[in-house]
Amino acid sequence: MRTIQFREAVCEAMSEEMRRDESIYLIGEEVAEYNGAYKASKGMLDEFGPKRVIDAPIAELGFAGIAVGSAMNGNRPIVEFMTFNFSLVGIDQIINNAAKMRQMSGGQFNIPIVFRGPTASAGQLGATHSQAFENWYANVPGLKVVVPSNVYDCKGLLKAAIRDNDPVIFMESEQMYGDKGEVPEGEYTIPLGVADIKREGTDVTIVSFGKIIKEAYKAADELAQEGISCEIIDLRTVRPLDQEAILKSVKKTNRLVILEEAWPFGSISSEITYMVQEQAFDHLDAPIQRITTADTPAPYSPVLLQEWLPNANDVVKAVKKVLYK
Repeated sequence: MRTIQFREAVCEAMSEEMRRDESIYLIGEEVAEYNGAYKASKGMLDEFGPKRVIDAPIAELGFAGIAVGSAMNGNRPIVEFMTFNFSLVGIDQIINNAAKMRQMSGGQFNIPIVFRGPTASAGQLGATHSQAFENWYANVPGLKVVVPSNVYDCKGLLKAAIRDNDPVIFMESEQMYGDKGEVPEGEYTIPLGVADIKREGTDVTIVSFGKIIKEAYKAADELAQEGISCEIIDLRTVRPLDQEAILKSVKKTNRLVILEEAWPFGSISSEITYMVQEQAFDHLDAPIQRITTADTPAPYSPVLLQEWLPNANDVVKAVKKVLYK
């Protein structure tokens, strides 16, 4: 297999789908002439032209609304937000139109649309540019929410998202666009709503998703040196949530740690915790532990930012706590 960057996986997924289906187009800020703010659409303007790779003004509400309307009329838009922090400007279109239109129209309109771009923190970007929105959008019936953690999953999941007949929120990371990974030459997709066991283990289940899962891998390597075996589940899709995969693992290991890069209140980890205690309470040998960011806006100071974000040491402590070590 060949090795490509995360940004190239995004570009390949979009380009391959646009070659397959002429109703697909890309719209967003700087996606065309500038090749994308993170170069995730490099070369696409040259191949597909300005009618299918469209530079939008700095008006997220406007171009999100245009995309929803065009989806109602038979197109399959891909909307790039330079960051999901900016999606808040267009959130009315996403929640009140894209997510609800199928039900409100009695099934007369499907909204096959992908809203994609980076989420969560990306270094010293400050409080207004470092927010995670997975749990916000996962709270909305009618939306699917995908958060890939690696290059291979990114391409397969994005192709599946573009083919989906419902609106999909596809969340990336500015700090992962340069990550490299192996991707097959041929065609492949990864179904939405299916988690992946990245490492099998016997002592504790660690559930995570997105770029923060890297901290789980570091922690698992450290814990393995002490004879502790961690099973790591990458959710990949947070809505729909693969409950079966989580429950099956917890029933094997009897312990659960959840790691996410988001505020604790009303988080994905909160939902998983409730689900597991409701459906697998008798299998738990210890209270569930979750690891999140601090419950404050993201700091700008690199020293404070390091304390604010979850890390491998936090995971190690949580695992030892559920193992009573």
